[in-house]
Amino acid sequence: MDQADIPALLSRLASDEDAARKMAVFKLQSSINDPAFADVFIASGGLVILRRLIMSTGGNTLAYSLQSLTRLLEVDMGWDIFEGAKAGDLVERVVELIVTNPLVNILRGAMSILVALVGHSQSTPARGGAGGSSTVRTPGQFGFRALKPAVAVYPQFFEHVIAQLQSADHALCANALMLINALIRDAVMQSSGNDGGQKVGGSQQEEWSKFIKRLQDLGLIKAVYNLMQSSSLQDLAHPLLEFQSLTKVLLRKWREVRVDLEKPEHRRALKGLHLASAPDRRHANGALLAVVAATDENGNEAAKKGSRRHNPEKWRRLGFETESPAQEFDVAGFLGMMDLTDYVRKNEDGFQKLLLEQSARPLSERCPVARASLAVTMILYDHFEVDKSDLEDVRGYQTLDASKPSDRLFHPLLLQWSRLHTAGLHAFFRMWKATGAERDDFDKVAELVRILVEQVVGQASRTKDVLEVEDDLSEYDSGRLRELQMDLLELSFEDQWGPHLYQVRDELKTEALQFVKEQRIRCLLQGSWFTKPQPRNSKDGGGSKDSYPTSRRRLYQPWRYAKLSHNRRYLHYADFSEQTAHEPGLDALTEKVDLSTISSVVSNVSAPSEADDGEAQSRKSADGASTVSTYPVGGVRDRGGPTKPTTKITIYSFVEDITGNGGEQENGTTPVAEPKEHPILTLFPLNHSLASEWLDGLLMLLNQAPITAETNKLVTLVSEYGLKIRLLNVRLEEHGAAAGPEPGAGVVPSREGLDEDYFYEI
Repeated sequence: MDQADIPALLSRLASDEDAARKMAVFKLQSSINDPAFADVFIASGGLVILRRLIMSTGGNTLAYSLQSLTRLLEVDMGWDIFEGAKAGDLVERVVELIVTNPLVNILRGAMSILVALVGHSQSTPARGGAGGSSTVRTPGQFGFRALKPAVAVYPQFFEHVIAQLQSADHALCANALMLINALIRDAVMQSSGNDGGQKVGGSQQEEWSKFIKRLQDLGLIKAVYNLMQSSSLQDLAHPLLEFQSLTKVLLRKWREVRVDLEKPEHRRALKGLHLASAPDRRHANGALLAVVAATDENGNEAAKKGSRRHNPEKWRRLGFETESPAQEFDVAGFLGMMDLTDYVRKNEDGFQKLLLEQSARPLSERCPVARASLAVTMILYDHFEVDKSDLEDVRGYQTLDASKPSDRLFHPLLLQWSRLHTAGLHAFFRMWKATGAERDDFDKVAELVRILVEQVVGQASRTKDVLEVEDDLSEYDSGRLRELQMDLLELSFEDQWGPHLYQVRDELKTEALQFVKEQRIRCLLQGSWFTKPQPRNSKDGGGSKDSYPTSRRRLYQPWRYAKLSHNRRYLHYADFSEQTAHEPGLDALTEKVDLSTISSVVSNVSAPSEADDGEAQSRKSADGASTVSTYPVGGVRDRGGPTKPTTKITIYSFVEDITGNGGEQENGTTPVAEPKEHPILTLFPLNHSLASEWLDGLLMLLNQAPITAETNKLVTLVSEYGLKIRLLNVRLEEHGAAAGPEPGAGVVPSREGLDEDYFYEI
C-alpha cells in the first residue's frame, strides 16, 4: 500500500461500520511491517486508532488488529502504545483475551504481543513518531513487571497459557511456549541484574524461584516434556530449544546460590532434612527403641530435656562428612540442597529405613546418603553440560536442515531432573551394596554411577520414556558395568600410550600363545580316554578299516587311550574293553604313531554355538602349508552306554601309490610314485574341551596355529590379564623423567674445616 493512502486508511479504520474497519485493518496487517510505511502511520496518529480497535472490537477485526500490532513491534516500532496512563489498560485487555477468548487467531496475536512486551529490553530507547525520537523508560513499562497488575486481576492467566501448550494448533502452541520462555528469562535476568549479576539477594531469589515453582506446579515441565517427545518437533524446535537452554540457566543459577544458614529458606530446608530422618528415635543393634516417658511430671520434664540434647552425629548420620552441612554444599550449591530435600520429601519412609539399615553397619561400611545425593547431582550436571552456553543449542539447530530437526539437540530427560536424580541415587545405593564398598571407595562407586548415567541416559533416544530409563538404571548389571569401566579405562590408556600398548600387546600375545601351546601339549602328555563307535556290519564296515585292524574287528573294544611320549615324538595308543582305574602307562599302549609322518589332521571340532555343516579340516601338506576350517561339534548320549560321539579327530599320513597298471609305461619309463594320504588314527573325544585340547595340541606340535574358539579365547584371556598386570606394575620410578634425584643428591656439603686453597678439576 502506498504511503499516500494512509489518511484514507486511517479514516476507514475509525469508521463506525464494522465491515469497513475489518477490510481496512486486514490491509493494514500486510503493509505495516514496512518501516517507512509504519513511520508515517505512527506519525499520523495510527497508534491511537489501532489501540481503540484492540480495546473495543472482536472477531476477525480484533484478530487483524492484534496481528497488525505484532508486526509493527517486530520491526521495533510502535512501543509508545505501551506508555502513558492508559498503557496498563491495554496490557490488561490483552491478558483478558488470553484468559477469556477461545478463538485461536485471537489467542495467537495476543500471546505474540505479550512475547514482544516481556522480551523488550528496558534499556532500549523507544522509537516514537516521525524522526524516531526516543524517550526514557520507567520501571514497569516492559518485561515481567508490565504484566503483574494485569495478572493480579486475572490470576488464572498462567494456567491458561500453559494449557495452550496442549493445543492442536502448532502456531498457538509455539506462541504460548515463547511467552513462557520470555517470562522466565525476564524474571531470572531481573533478579540477577539488581545487584550487578553478583550474589542474589534473599527477596529477589525467593521471588524468581517462587515464580518458577508456580509454573512447575501448573504442569509446565510435563507439558514441555511431552512436546519435546512428540512428532510436532519441526514446528516447535526453536521455542523448545530455548526452553531447554533456559532450564540449564535455572540449574546453573540454583547451583551458583550458596547455601547460607542466615536465609530462612535454607534453614527450613536443613531442618526438614533433620526432622525427616526421625531424630527422636534411637537405633541399637538394628532394633528401634522408643523412649519411654515417666508418669510423673518430673519424669516428663526429664524426658523432654533429654530429647533436646545435641546429638554428636546429628548430621553425620545423614551422610554428611562433618557437623557443618552448609559447607558441604559448596560444590553443588542450592541445587544440591534442592535435590536432596526433594528426594527425602518424596521418599521419607525409604530414607528412614535406609538410615536405620546403615546404622546397623560398621561406620566404615555405611553409605553416606547426603554425599551420594550431592555426587549424583554433579554427575547429572556434568552429563547434561549445564555450564555450556545456552545459545549453543539454538545455533546448532540453525546450522542444520530446518525441515529435519536433529534429535541429538533435544534432551527431554533434562526436564526430568528430579526423577533422574532419585533413580541415580538408588543406583548409587545398589552399587555400594553390590560392590561391598567402604568409605574410602566412595569416589570409585561415584565413577561407576557416572558411567551408568552415560550409558543409560546418554544413549537414550529422544522418544524413550523416563520410566524406561528409571528401570534401566535400577536393573543395569554391576558386573557388566565393571566390564564397561575396564573398556573405557583401556581406551584412555590407548589414547595416552597407544604405540607402547600395541607393542606390549604383540609381545604378550606371543607369550600367551607359547604358554597355551605348552598347556595343550601337557594335556597330550598326560593322556586321555576316547570312545570308539561300534563298527557296522556293512561291506564298508561303517568305519575306517585303518582305525579297526582286521585282527581286532571281531572284538569290539569301546575305549581308546592315547598319550604323547615324553620326548614328544610319538603318540602312543591302545584300545580297551573298559576304562581302567589307573591310567595306562606307555608300556601298556601297544600302538604308536610317529609324529614326523603325520601329513594332516582332520576334525569337525569348533565352537558349540556354530551351526555350519560339513567336515572341518586342518591339513599340513608336504611343503608345510596348512588349510583350516571348523565345523560343529556335539554328541548324543545313549541311556545304556557311553556317549555316541559326533566329534572326530582323524590323523593322516602319506603312503606311496604307484600309478599305472604295474608295468612299464608306453615310453618305457618307470612308474612315478605319488603320495596319497591315508588315515592312521581316529580319536572320538568325550567333550568339546577335550576335543579342543587334543586338536590344537596336535596342530601346535606340527607348528601350526590353533583353530578352536576355546583355545583362541584362552590365548586372548592370558594376554589381556598380562597387559592388566603390567599396567598395574607401572611405577613412577621406572620412568626417568619422574625418577627424581638419587638418595643424598642435592645435599650442600659443609665448608667446615676448609680454607681458600682449592681448585676446580676440568
